[in-house]
Amino acid sequence: MKTCPYCAEAIQEDSQFCQFCGTNLGSPPVPAASSIAAAYPTESYTSGKAIASLICGIFFFILPAAIVAVILGHLSYSEIQKSLGRIRGRSLAFAGLILGYFGVAFVPLILIIAAIAIPNLLRAKMAANEASAVGSLRSYQYAMGAYASKCPKIGFPKSLANLGEGRGDCARANLLDDSLSADQPIKSGYYFHYLAAEPDDVGQVTSFVSTADPVSPNSSGVRHFYIDQTGVIRWNTDRPPDVGSPALE
Repeated sequence: MKTCPYCAEAIQEDSQFCQFCGTNLGSPPVPAASSIAAAYPTESYTSGKAIASLICGIFFFILPAAIVAVILGHLSYSEIQKSLGRIRGRSLAFAGLILGYFGVAFVPLILIIAAIAIPNLLRAKMAANEASAVGSLRSYQYAMGAYASKCPKIGFPKSLANLGEGRGDCARANLLDDSLSADQPIKSGYYFHYLAAEPDDVGQVTSFVSTADPVSPNSSGVRHFYIDQTGVIRWNTDRPPDVGSPALE
């Protein structure tokens, strides 16, 4: 005796038909729709989260992008594992995870190094600007003396333009290039100002003041500088220097 697979009634061992439900026992049972779906999964596709994880991972040097890459990488990897082959992109998710963790680990270190290095670079830049400003004042000192020797009846020039490029006479003495002979020159983060004294009784200019001030205080430079006909460069930080300010050593 055997049992009918359709109605569960007892029938003869060699029966081809069930006398209770009339089913042809020679045909195999039809699998359920759910079994067919399980045996033959629907068309596969690539995980969007895995793609997004990889894209964010490429920009790992931006810390929020690295964190997003890690989160999306884990979510997509879990979905792919559970999909039984229906979702692709495991390698994309894995690559996004690696890049994301790399960014999470190293970007803060880079930021710390930058926080230490940038102020040092700014200080070095300001020191270089100050050295350039002092050098420019030395150039003015030389040019003023040379002009007074060339034009003894005038003395020191009435304006910086008299020192600029030209014919080499007292109007354009050709002692400085145009970067320092403009009305108010700006060079290496400093602007320069020249003030000639009033001519004396014989029409000679016997004294002058030239100053150098940072364009952006505490950014392009810290110190202010001053020079006059004595050739002594003086400086100050909290206010413009004058003849009583400390001399530059």
